[in-house]
Amino acid sequence: GRKPWKILGIGEEFPDEVPLRAEEITIPADVTPERVPTHIVDYSGNTHLICESTANVICIVYSVNNKKSIEKVSLPSVRTNNKQIKKNIPVISAQEVLSSSIHSFIFPLFPQCSAKNLKNISELFYYAQKAVLHPTGPLYCPEEKELKPSCIKALTRIFKVSDLDNDGILNDNELNFFQRTCFNTPLAPQALEDVKNVVRRNMTDGVKDNGLTLKGFLFLHTLFIQRGRHETTWTVLRRFGYDDDLELTQEYLFPMIKIPPDCTTELNHNAYLFLQSVFDKHDKDRDCALSPDEVKDLFKVFPYMPWGPDVNNTVCTNDQGWITYQGYLSQWTLTTYLDVQRSLEYLGYLGYSIIYEQESQAAAMTVTRNKRIDLQKKQTQRSVFRCNVLGARGSGKSGFLQAFLGRNLQRQRQIREDHKSFYAISTTYVYGQEKYLLLHEVIPDFDFLSEADLACDVVCLVYDVNNPRSFEYCAKVYKQYFIDSKTPCVVIAAKSDLHEVRQHYSLSPHEFCRKHKLHPKDIYTRLTTMAMYPHMAQADLKNSTFWLRASVGATVFAVLGFAMYRALLKQR
Repeated sequence: GRKPWKILGIGEEFPDEVPLRAEEITIPADVTPERVPTHIVDYSGNTHLICESTANVICIVYSVNNKKSIEKVSLPSVRTNNKQIKKNIPVISAQEVLSSSIHSFIFPLFPQCSAKNLKNISELFYYAQKAVLHPTGPLYCPEEKELKPSCIKALTRIFKVSDLDNDGILNDNELNFFQRTCFNTPLAPQALEDVKNVVRRNMTDGVKDNGLTLKGFLFLHTLFIQRGRHETTWTVLRRFGYDDDLELTQEYLFPMIKIPPDCTTELNHNAYLFLQSVFDKHDKDRDCALSPDEVKDLFKVFPYMPWGPDVNNTVCTNDQGWITYQGYLSQWTLTTYLDVQRSLEYLGYLGYSIIYEQESQAAAMTVTRNKRIDLQKKQTQRSVFRCNVLGARGSGKSGFLQAFLGRNLQRQRQIREDHKSFYAISTTYVYGQEKYLLLHEVIPDFDFLSEADLACDVVCLVYDVNNPRSFEYCAKVYKQYFIDSKTPCVVIAAKSDLHEVRQHYSLSPHEFCRKHKLHPKDIYTRLTTMAMYPHMAQADLKNSTFWLRASVGATVFAVLGFAMYRALLKQR
């Protein structure tokens, strides 16, 4: 799959009369050790050098019995005279006939060459290929005799991903898994011991509890490079998704995934198992919640912190405000539903496809079938349902979201404005099945509701019983956007602990719900049921109506110790 490389410098025959410039030739892939086609472009000092910027490597050849030839082809002159040469093109030099020489920043050794006797000519091109496929420059600083910072950063992430129990060492099982992942073969027990003994002989803290530490892991790669085995390090880097600049490739982070219209994205069973294992390895104190330090440790394999303080107000937390196990899985579910590309990226940083031996993170995703088919068949296999919460400003939407996460008014008042979230997600149970309900607070703007504001599985219209103009917004939104929609709706009377006032609308909320057949629901669980079975929500209803007073869903609000809402409900 790689393009042929153009090498400026050498031919492979030695005729009696040497031409100024040999014809361009291509060495086919099947005769090279690296299985890569190599395009060779010859050059003569007596002709104009067309040094193409697409060249991947330059071979400088000089004769030991001609001092001028050495002066003409010195590296500075090549760089100076040919400004189009890319900065990172490797340059190697071959000393004809007598000895071996190569610039120290590429390789420490190079075989003697003779064009006349064809001595080591194939080796020359092998090293030229190697300089491109497995360059030393990005990995190692020969002056300092140590790995470069970007290489250390990449190898550190690889170490953390491979450290499956997060104990700071790679034990024999983890080393074998790493070896099999990168090189398709396990290490024999004696070979493992030999590796650790090499590290022990060279450093005191490279092996701990008979396992390889990060320092020992980095030392081994330094040793590989110093011994000319940098292809070993490159094999590891590329297996874990890195390109030649030691950045994770776009192909690795964002694999192709097709999402047809009206379909949603969810994590599958294997993805949840993987995320559970990631949680377990970072929950050091085994309290089923992630402390700020544990969250920071989990995301050390990321180039940035992906979760802000708003996440703690989007999912369930413990009394200390730390994200619980359920909250952790809920946040991953939310990200996958709202932004599957970001979820793919995050799973890439965690090494999902490597640990679970999948082609890519796309294997972690389930694309649900078209919602119209679900409606036709009156059943769904989806696990995540979206409820858009609409209402005038100050109607109690935010409180409704936070109550879903089990937070009373006292805890809600502690939320900083810049830490506020417009989403809340947690699990509910519908007929014994665990489902995720995603509540989204829509910023009120009656004149313009976008497709995203309208696209959901169920609508929740919230009004403030203490504000006489609050219900009017709900009524107008319902009549303009949802009266002819197949999306189920429910009206929530919020702040029912306050004095109820008469609403300034032609119909009372009670009469409005009766007229438009807005349904009796036990709020959160029933919202999910409506989302799952919208056809049931549109069934003919009996005329009798009633108010569910004081609290909605006793199991939810009795725990909270206050009555925030009541619903305008209609009995079947």
